[in-house]
Amino acid sequence: MVAAGLPPWLAMVTNLVVFAGTSQLAALQLAGTGSPLLVTLFAAAVINLRFALYSLSLAPHVRHAPFRLRLLLSYMLTDNGYAHAAARFATRAREPRKPEYLLGAETAIWSAWQAGTLGGVLAGASVPASWQLDFTVTLTFIALALASIRDRSALFAAAAAAFIAVTAHRLPFRLGLPLAALAGIAAGLAHETWTRSRSRR
Repeated sequence: MVAAGLPPWLAMVTNLVVFAGTSQLAALQLAGTGSPLLVTLFAAAVINLRFALYSLSLAPHVRHAPFRLRLLLSYMLTDNGYAHAAARFATRAREPRKPEYLLGAETAIWSAWQAGTLGGVLAGASVPASWQLDFTVTLTFIALALASIRDRSALFAAAAAAFIAVTAHRLPFRLGLPLAALAGIAAGLAHETWTRSRSRR
């Protein structure tokens, strides 16, 4: 953000308000190319659609939490936080105080993210561009995806999403991402439905 021209204090405020790294990166890239504001906002919103899917998945585990706590959890929800919580809740369905557990995990992630951003704002310019540290974001998502594959339905979902993400990556406004998510959901549900019908037979 600082390299794109934002003053350090505004970079930190932006990071606090828009707690979503991938949409921040996309918005900065579009803003750097002179894209209209509405296009930039639309692209960021499309990229963040995956959080609606995360929320639907976690809703049964936090539905009885107070509204203010659910509101805080929605703000702090992240990809790695969701992957961790979904994997834990899947194997510990009766674990008590799930909303509080999720809040603890998300608080740790939020704190590390803010500290990392502050370090980047203060010292990021001194890191050589040849290190290509931006690729670590991609590696993180790959690791999260692989860790969440626990059965064949999840494998089908991941394969379908990966195929669409690769073939549709040239679509404007990063529309390939929500299309990949929808394809993954459809493939996973289709395989799970087929498996259940086969077991009943």
